[in-house]
Amino acid sequence: MSPPNDRLLSLLYQRPSCIPISASILPAAWMKYREALQEVVDRHPLLFGEPQTRDYDAVAGTYVAGEHIDAWGCVWSNIKTGMESYVTGHPVPTREAVHTLKAPERDIGFPHGFMWLRLSDLRGFDQIMLDFGEEPPELQRLIDIVLDYNLRQGRLLLERLTSPGQLVGFGDDLGTQAALPISPAQWRRYLKPCFERIYRPFRDAGHYVYMHTDGHIWEIIPDLIDCGVNVVNPQVRANGLHNLARVCRGKVCVALDLDRQLFPFGTPQDMDDHVRECAEVLGMPEGGLWLHAELNEDVPLENMEAVFSALETYRTMYS
Repeated sequence: MSPPNDRLLSLLYQRPSCIPISASILPAAWMKYREALQEVVDRHPLLFGEPQTRDYDAVAGTYVAGEHIDAWGCVWSNIKTGMESYVTGHPVPTREAVHTLKAPERDIGFPHGFMWLRLSDLRGFDQIMLDFGEEPPELQRLIDIVLDYNLRQGRLLLERLTSPGQLVGFGDDLGTQAALPISPAQWRRYLKPCFERIYRPFRDAGHYVYMHTDGHIWEIIPDLIDCGVNVVNPQVRANGLHNLARVCRGKVCVALDLDRQLFPFGTPQDMDDHVRECAEVLGMPEGGLWLHAELNEDVPLENMEAVFSALETYRTMYS
């Protein structure tokens, strides 16, 4: 993990000493590789810190097999401990049900999928697509219910941030593999005002907004910047490296999610080439780039080692 000051300098395009790097390993990978993975991790203290004792089977929350019900009443199903669950039960299956929907009284902050995915989780993907296709009045009503709840969560979170200049993280996957699920025009009409109202108070208070968002989203990255995003965390494969360079380079800091769809199938040399290319295309001496790798059980240990080594090597490309 890179020094926090370098992250801020890179965010502000103020010449960090190196490209900030990080890596995360999902529970299923620890459960599969165990001590062998620990040996790899221990060789990379720059990324992971000093060696530590680990319970390889320590898994909690929705990573545990079974069904989980969240505060909104969505049912999350998981068939394999160590992997993440997904929503299979949608509490608002009809438009009529929107009229009786009440937001939770319990405050849960901003879990992953707090706005766009929350709409999909409540209605189901097919139904929310029909809603955006037909634009009934229940669509705006649903959006308003979810937005009002999120604005309350924002006020509560902002009260707890007692000093300015903090990096505040949000996560909502806005894209599919190859496109936005709705048109950019519809996104700007229905969702852009929501994200702006959620993020703007944090920016006005002197904080920085970090937004993780999977999928193909490069067309609306300028809009996310308008909404107040300082650091955007996109997937490289779903967007294309040069598309990201065109809309982000010099305009917003990119915490690039390296190619998780390459990691399981490429060679160690492919890992090195990929990290180097990302640093070359998106990086610059002034900053604006963080590099992050997330690895799961489908990635061979030799590829994990190669990713970690490449991150450590190319972090100094502009030093």
